[in-house]
Amino acid sequence: MASTDQHPAQYPAPPSPRRPLTVGFDLDLTLIDSRPGIAAAYRALSAETGVEIDVDLVVSRIGPPPETELAHWFPADRVAATADRYRAIYPDHGIVPSTTLAGARESVAAVQALGGRAIVVTAKYEPNAKLHLAHLGIEPDTVVGSLWAEAKGVALREHGAQVYVGDHTGDVRGARAAGALSVAVTTGPCDAAELRAAGADVVLEDLTGFPAWLAAFEADRAA
Repeated sequence: MASTDQHPAQYPAPPSPRRPLTVGFDLDLTLIDSRPGIAAAYRALSAETGVEIDVDLVVSRIGPPPETELAHWFPADRVAATADRYRAIYPDHGIVPSTTLAGARESVAAVQALGGRAIVVTAKYEPNAKLHLAHLGIEPDTVVGSLWAEAKGVALREHGAQVYVGDHTGDVRGARAAGALSVAVTTGPCDAAELRAAGADVVLEDLTGFPAWLAAFEADRAA
């Protein structure tokens, strides 16, 4: 008797779908030049607390959260409260003086023009980050604040970012923690050699070259 077992035809498995493009950007000294605003906020904090702060030194090492910087100027038991106060006074001093860096708007728009999502993942307090972006007319799809270095990798993974763009070795570490490609720009405190040594996959002078790089990256992904 002929077998009645039905054996489905064997077809090759369909290729796994390509993940939608998601690119993360750092904020300070990647998308915006916040040095004038940060300097103004620290001057106001110094005047209010009576603690002398070398503002030029502060703005030369922007990147980590305020607690890291304030630990150089305040006793350990005052750092947390002083950081809270810094964040509270920041909108009155830090937003208006800060400017957009060359290529920032174009880079965010380039991601979106390709049908992708542009997200900002920053160590800056999220409400203040959103104030900067609104003031300067930069319109990412999502903003995630208060994350530094490897902790950025958590948000980047959650959002499925394939690329993270930043100016600091801490940003490179965040990209690597997420398994994302690290694109570094030399508009912050770290030079190209430092960024490459930290593991950056691509180093650009600034964001003006990013849209062209991204177009090539997406063409390679499509292929």
